[in-house]
Amino acid sequence: MTEKIHGAYTISTDPARLDPDRIHQWLSTEAYWALGRSREKQDRAVAGSVNFGAYETTSGQMAGYARIVTDHATFAWLCDVYVDRSARGNGLGTALVAAVRDHFAPLGLRRILLTTDDAHGLYEKLGFKELDVPGNWLNLMFE
Repeated sequence: MTEKIHGAYTISTDPARLDPDRIHQWLSTEAYWALGRSREKQDRAVAGSVNFGAYETTSGQMAGYARIVTDHATFAWLCDVYVDRSARGNGLGTALVAAVRDHFAPLGLRRILLTTDDAHGLYEKLGFKELDVPGNWLNLMFE
């Protein structure tokens, strides 16, 4: 289990600390990439992923979330990064993504991928960059 302190927040991979109701509320109603996602689908995604939660240290209330899909050896996909509106503006999103990066760095992964419409600056300051040859990547969409 990973645990880091960022100001008034604790970032942890402890699955027992996750608040599934809050995660679903955030993502299904406020996150452009997951609007309308069902609770059942969200619960399956959480169950099949490494999850990072950010919690107010004093109250224990969840303030942020990030999910990583990985084989723990060669590849990871960072997704569902979300910080509660009341906790934004103090670097918690950056700290959350840095905790993900630092957790997986020792595993020797070849890459961590992500996609974003609007947070390039946040990720770039943590070492993420555009694909060198984006035309080599393909995807298969079901929805």
